[in-house]
Amino acid sequence: MKYRRLGGTGLKVSEISLGSWLTYGGYVERDNAVKAIETAYDLGVNFFDTANVYEKGAAEKVLGETLRNYPRESYVLATKVFGEMGTGPNDRGLSRKHITEQCHASLKRLGVEYVDIMYCHRFDTETPIEETLRALDDLVRQGKVYYVGVSEWTAAQMTEALAVADRYLLDHIVVNQPIYNMFERYIEKEIIPLGERRGIGQVVFSPLAQGLLTGKYNTDIPEDSRAAKLDRLKKAITEEKIDKVRQLSGVASELNISVGNLALAWILRQPNVASALVGASRPEQVEESVKASGIELTEDTLKQVEAILS
Repeated sequence: MKYRRLGGTGLKVSEISLGSWLTYGGYVERDNAVKAIETAYDLGVNFFDTANVYEKGAAEKVLGETLRNYPRESYVLATKVFGEMGTGPNDRGLSRKHITEQCHASLKRLGVEYVDIMYCHRFDTETPIEETLRALDDLVRQGKVYYVGVSEWTAAQMTEALAVADRYLLDHIVVNQPIYNMFERYIEKEIIPLGERRGIGQVVFSPLAQGLLTGKYNTDIPEDSRAAKLDRLKKAITEEKIDKVRQLSGVASELNISVGNLALAWILRQPNVASALVGASRPEQVEESVKASGIELTEDTLKQVEAILS
């Protein structure tokens, strides 16, 4: 496993990280979830991601209980705040009240004294950025959060947050979690250039396009797959994309790697990407994904890929 600095910080994270969206605490049986986490750790993954809204806290519990078997300093743990966690008017968003209460609730579910990263899961148009950043800064100063991040914020929103942090000497955003894969490339235009200028690393989710870029849907949709159970994933699997995955499979075969590892290595070609966040319902999927760490694609291969994707 190779490791990269997270943005402009000194924190080093594994190039492949393990997430828990749609998996732990819900879709995946507990035993498989535990085995996937343990396999990832054993293979050098030191970066684990979850969120309070994933199965309403159940994902945090599964992840925390499994990681409790390892020294706390040996892994990097991230969670998120923003989504709805109750029926009250203050049970969502990025107010000081919700951030503080949800941080404490996440720490309790995870069974830890601090999280390495707290993400603002989405942008909150109803809360002043200064209030959000001051609440996060307080948690950093209290030692409950080490680094501040955002997820799916626009370049303009992050720029505004950076300006507010500069003005009031608050802790800076150092990591962003956007969607990024061969079919979703919007971050290349503004987000990555901003990250490179201001020391904000990208930890990208859905790097395999919900499994599409592994080739698992090249012939049909398996009955036991997530796409078979979720209509919105099924709708994203188009014939045009499947045809491109088939072509990419040919490029991968020439390199003697899987198409999934080609897709992950393609993402990691970006120096500003600190880690590709994968999901896994079985340990074997983790074992396959971690093989992508350290693969360097030649200019000729990148040109081949670009020709297929364009």
